[in-house]
Amino acid sequence: GLELNSPGNRNVKMATDLGELLVPYMPTIRVPRTGDRVFKSECAFSYDSPESEGGLYVCMNSFLGFGREHVERHYRKTGQSVYMHLKRHVKEKATGAAGGAIPRRRNGKVFLDLELNRDFNGDGYEYEDEAKLVIFPDHFEIPLPNIEELPALVTIACDAVLNAPSPYKKQESDSWEEEIQVSRHARSLRQQENGVRIPPSGWKCAKCEMRENVWLNLTDGSVLCGKWFFDGSGGNGHALEHYKETNFPLAVKLDTINPDGADVYSFDEEETVLDPHISEHLLHFGIDMLQMQRTESGHHTDNHVQPRVSDWEVIQEAGLKLKPVYGSGYTGIKNLGNSCYLSTTMQVLFSIPEFQRAYVGNLQRIFDYSPLDPTQDFNTQMAKLGRGLLSGQYSKPPMKSELIEQVMKEEYKQQQRGISPKMFKALVSKGHPEFSSNRQQDAHEFLLHLINLVERNSSGSENPSDVFRFLVEERVQCCQTQNVRYSQRVDYLMQLPVPLEAASNREELIAYESKRKEAEENMQPPPEPVRARIPFTACLQAFTEPENVPDFWSSALQAKSAGVKTSRFASFPEYMVVQIKKFTFGLDWVPKKLDVSVDIPDFLDLNRLRATGLQAGEEELPDLTPPIVIPEDTRAPEIDESSVMQLAEMGFPLEACRKAVYYTGNMGAEMAFNWIIAHMEEPDFAEPLAVPTYMEPDLPSPSLPSTSALDSQPPEESISILTSMGFPRHHTIQALKATNNNLERALDWIFTHPDCEDESEAMSDTADTEPNDNSYELFAFISHMGASTMSGHYVCHMKKEGRWLIYNDHKVCLSERPPKDLGYMYFYRRLSSC
Repeated sequence: GLELNSPGNRNVKMATDLGELLVPYMPTIRVPRTGDRVFKSECAFSYDSPESEGGLYVCMNSFLGFGREHVERHYRKTGQSVYMHLKRHVKEKATGAAGGAIPRRRNGKVFLDLELNRDFNGDGYEYEDEAKLVIFPDHFEIPLPNIEELPALVTIACDAVLNAPSPYKKQESDSWEEEIQVSRHARSLRQQENGVRIPPSGWKCAKCEMRENVWLNLTDGSVLCGKWFFDGSGGNGHALEHYKETNFPLAVKLDTINPDGADVYSFDEEETVLDPHISEHLLHFGIDMLQMQRTESGHHTDNHVQPRVSDWEVIQEAGLKLKPVYGSGYTGIKNLGNSCYLSTTMQVLFSIPEFQRAYVGNLQRIFDYSPLDPTQDFNTQMAKLGRGLLSGQYSKPPMKSELIEQVMKEEYKQQQRGISPKMFKALVSKGHPEFSSNRQQDAHEFLLHLINLVERNSSGSENPSDVFRFLVEERVQCCQTQNVRYSQRVDYLMQLPVPLEAASNREELIAYESKRKEAEENMQPPPEPVRARIPFTACLQAFTEPENVPDFWSSALQAKSAGVKTSRFASFPEYMVVQIKKFTFGLDWVPKKLDVSVDIPDFLDLNRLRATGLQAGEEELPDLTPPIVIPEDTRAPEIDESSVMQLAEMGFPLEACRKAVYYTGNMGAEMAFNWIIAHMEEPDFAEPLAVPTYMEPDLPSPSLPSTSALDSQPPEESISILTSMGFPRHHTIQALKATNNNLERALDWIFTHPDCEDESEAMSDTADTEPNDNSYELFAFISHMGASTMSGHYVCHMKKEGRWLIYNDHKVCLSERPPKDLGYMYFYRRLSSC
């Protein structure tokens, strides 16, 4: 426990010589410059904030924030003595005369951009912010502001810290959209009881008949056209006029209402806002959000919003009174706006003992050895997130008095707050074009991205993502000669196809389809959709079926031929992730989702999918300098002809120019020019571009690295990238040579050509030690609602202590009806073979 409040008399004495007191530390106090990120709303090691009991300490040199239990470590590590201590006191306003009073602001300062944890933006609370400088190790305190006695530099530094913007708002406006704030009117909005009911379609402005850009005022239910809004659709501004006459502040754009939310604008605050109570506010006028589905196209001719058999309700268990749960392992994660793909994945990972052990078990070691900027260290942020979810510190049940108060006020508000994964998301999505945006993403892609980060950051220590790793045996057979080839690759999840033709309700689907076509032809509303019911056994069967190998080159015939491929498990993981391949591309290349229900089993037995290896009587395909598959080149290569012409005009042979543009990925004439300069001396420089599906490497055999001194060595940089992933050096050199130094293809080559020295032993090991019982039990699944991965919402269900729970953003509740048949990714735990 730290003694934070120095005795009063010391403070009196200090007031006289504050300047002197700070003199020794002046060189360490910095004024934040452009580009410095100031963390004043979240600790680097925990989810403490200025609202936490111990407040937050901001280092006046690095501008990192630390909660009370982590600030000492930073002081010991860096010797940095001066911190600004921020504390926000939140209290409920006294009702009565002062009911609508503006929150009192002590010291005339409120650190406005602190992200508020609770819903304190409402008028029912007031808060006071308190700032002081604290000097370690003696915990001398200097209250702020204190202009008279503090050196000017210190005052400037303190002001700059207090006024610094959020560290997550990037300077480039495109990469992180401005955060939308909760409207101060949302909580206290009074809606008129005027009986207005809004129809689900056919809206038009009450004053000018306009049908586009139509807004519903949430106070009186008037429907009027907009004009002022960012999306550029026109209008005569009648909604704004109405506000000027009535002062009714909030309006919602009618064609944006969907189960996720809606676009809300505040005339008073003059900006787009969040309304946490939007569903109740819309229900007042007869609009049930869960029944709405945003029309995908931007133009709404008939702005028709169709109610549907809603997976939103089933998956979120809407309409059921769900009982919240609290404590360790039952902590929610706040949604930062389309970040639920990340939250659901992390909830499941941190329910796995190996992940808990690697990060939370080693927490002290990770924190003690974390670099000077822990916000940029993957292991630190994983440990922080894991501890946040597992400590129970951020998931405490409301106190009795609060519950009684809620009953008195007839407010049954969820008290669950959850943790905000801002720092974690900023780090794991850094530099990734998709995850660093504020758009919805595919949870399956994020899981693979995270496994990759875990692997990269666990060199020399246990790698918890190994629990998902398994080997797939691929058997390719030449249809003409019946010869076979076996190879292995690493994988982390099993992707199951959805054979729609195997639906158990086929007749129903066929009838629906003909009704739908008929309705379309007669310009009538479509019938209620019918969901296809697919037996799980049919999905497994589809997984085991042989598939055609496009452009198969048979080494037995030394020619192209028909080939088929089957996949089996050469080893089994501790945890099997099963992804149901629900997402496909429509004819318009928009990703869309198959609306299917699959009867997922609680127990899964994969013994019959065990790999067999070469069978008696099978003849192997000759091992002629093995052809290397380049899957992306099954089409004729696309070549940017304008770049080719630019180069040809410089006098280079046309075919060389074509090759240069092709091998540099159509990145433009300059890149292609560099390729030409590097490859001019090669004997086949001017020969036509040959892009077979296979490329012959110049190696005598896959198992012996060539010893010829004339062999050109691949770039050292590429070798080190691959060796840092844990592959032997000679194997990576072999792979790079075989694939013309293309990193991505080299990686595939390594997986399809196991290193003969190590892998074969490893394989025989796994064959011996592998228990024969490969049965799994379902313990979690992630479900997606919405039409495609680019939109919608994810929740996850997990089984803990024998009962199913639902994790829906910050809310964690007991599940009444886990919708196992509608999931997207399923997580199975291997049953011990004893």
